[in-house]
Amino acid sequence: MANPYLVPAIVAVTLITVAIGFYGLKLARTTSDFLVASRTVSPNWNAAAIGGEYLSAASFLGIAGLILKYGVDVLWYPVGFAAGYLALLLFVAAPLRRSGAFTLPDFCEVRLGSRWLRKLATLFVIFIGWLYLVPQLQGAGLTLTTVAGGPYELGALLVGAVVTTNVALGGMRAVTFVQAFQYWLKLTALAVPVIFLAMQWQSDGRPAVTPPDGPTFRTTITVVVEEPATLTLPDGGIRAVRPGDELTFAAGDPVPAVSGAITDGPDWLLPSAAGSEDQDLFATYSLILATFLGTMGLPHVLVRFYTNPDGAAARRTTLVVLALVGMFYLLPTLYGVLGRIYTPQLLLSGQTDAVVVLLPGAALGGGLTGQLLAALVAAGAFAAFLSTSSGLLTSVAGVISTDVLGRGSVRDFRLATLVAGVVPLVLALNVSGLDVSQVVGLAFAVAASSFCPLLVLGIWWRGLTDLGAAAGILAGGGASILAVLVTVVGSPLSGWPATLIAQPAAWTVPLAFTVMVAVSMATRRRAPADVGATMLRLHAPEALRL
Repeated sequence: MANPYLVPAIVAVTLITVAIGFYGLKLARTTSDFLVASRTVSPNWNAAAIGGEYLSAASFLGIAGLILKYGVDVLWYPVGFAAGYLALLLFVAAPLRRSGAFTLPDFCEVRLGSRWLRKLATLFVIFIGWLYLVPQLQGAGLTLTTVAGGPYELGALLVGAVVTTNVALGGMRAVTFVQAFQYWLKLTALAVPVIFLAMQWQSDGRPAVTPPDGPTFRTTITVVVEEPATLTLPDGGIRAVRPGDELTFAAGDPVPAVSGAITDGPDWLLPSAAGSEDQDLFATYSLILATFLGTMGLPHVLVRFYTNPDGAAARRTTLVVLALVGMFYLLPTLYGVLGRIYTPQLLLSGQTDAVVVLLPGAALGGGLTGQLLAALVAAGAFAAFLSTSSGLLTSVAGVISTDVLGRGSVRDFRLATLVAGVVPLVLALNVSGLDVSQVVGLAFAVAASSFCPLLVLGIWWRGLTDLGAAAGILAGGGASILAVLVTVVGSPLSGWPATLIAQPAAWTVPLAFTVMVAVSMATRRRAPADVGATMLRLHAPEALRL
């Protein structure tokens, strides 16, 4: 094995996670401990924990890979991921906490008094949670294969087993400690290596990211192709490559243009120019809408706000999260930019999601510094899989234990955790070729098209009815789920149909809001009789103790 520190680093993160989980086990006794940590988590602890679970495989690995592949156009991903907390702060955080709910289905019943709407919300929570969990497990398998040469299945199984054990034993109280630790580990794992990478870039004479003659290979390298592609060679020739093909390039050879990736410097460095037939602009707006509004509909994010002592603490938590998440997202961008210089072969192999874990070794060489920094990044990547998976599993297990099993006891929560963990693990073991960031982006689109309208209208519009809420969720959320299924298991599309399906939020979110408002106005007599008291409870200051 080339780097002897990789496996020990991954094992150390796993053992620390398990140890913290067992520590939390001593403190978790009641159902409230398991679901919402008995609502005693301080804003700073909660913000670190939210940052820990929010910064997933897509954030740690996927964003850098997308920037390496597509350039500045995909900067909207980190911008939208971070800005989503602004919408959460302005519209949802404090009223949601004041509602007294434990889960999103709880909020449906508190606000609209409907049991069947609660069941519909439960189905969407489970779908979004599993859709988000699969790429986390998939990323774990990819990382173990890339950095240590281990089988893909081992990484997914390792993360799945550790997370399921921790959540089943300690619930939300244990997960809070784990995720707060893992946020700072992830930040350190990206921040420290990037300092050395910047110094190396400086000592190499600051090579251009987009040189006039195109990028070149810095060393002799053999690339094993993972995905089919068409290469445009420097002499103008065209070559189709398939998985398993091996290509060898000498130091100084120009990097061929790859179909599906942007290799031309100006196109990579500048935003796409929108023309009359340009679908990229629509896709960009749709992506912004999905990430900006999707955050407030993600069950594993919302469940953490129930752990605050009151609404004011929920609002302070959101402000701290904005700072922590915004600080983190500066780093994957730098990895994507430097990856253009030191790891252009990933464009050929199709493994752009691996740029973060491979960049330290590629730029700094196989010496002790490069090995230690590569091990640190690998440890951070595993922390990303563990922390996000823990939050997702906790939120899905919470609704299964209270709304499917029916009693919500500690025993039910543990049984629900096993059920919630096994399903995405089986899916991850059978779908290893999905784009991590694309799947996570679709999860944001489903959340933005279902729970975002429900929360915004439920908190700020007294005219919302149970029929209106259900119709809006089914219209917007159902359409986005259909888009997910077509993307994941359907045949490839082209033109506008491909754009509308790949980035559906621009039409599914307005659809959900429109249907929700229209049906509510048509069924206004179904508005709850106690809507006035409920709205007062959501918006009155804590000092009134309503």
